Amino acid sequence: MKIQEHMELLGMKVTDKVTGFKGVVTSISFDLYGCIQAIVTPEAGNDGKQEESRWFDVRRLTVTSKAPVMTLPNYEYGYVAEGRKGAADKPAGRW
Repeated sequence: MKIQEHMELLGMKVTDKVTGFKGVVTSISFDLYGCIQAIVTPEAGNDGKQEESRWFDVRRLTVTSKAPVMTLPNYEYGYVAEGRKGAADKPAGRW
């Protein structure tokens, strides 16, 4: 299944073919118009500052690692798949 192929980019180190931007895929987006994009988060610089993450079309990315940088969540079973991981059920602020 192609969706799984795109999901397997999560956690992989990649390089953008156009700009040379390097980092780790931290999110995948499937939008209403058919675009499949990834957020690429770069490593922190020598000064410890984090450069902003950037969106790229997945076709522009070249995978440069053999394995994800960390263990991926299980999106098929358990509390992550059930949507129970993330923000609180009710925001603390007044909405």
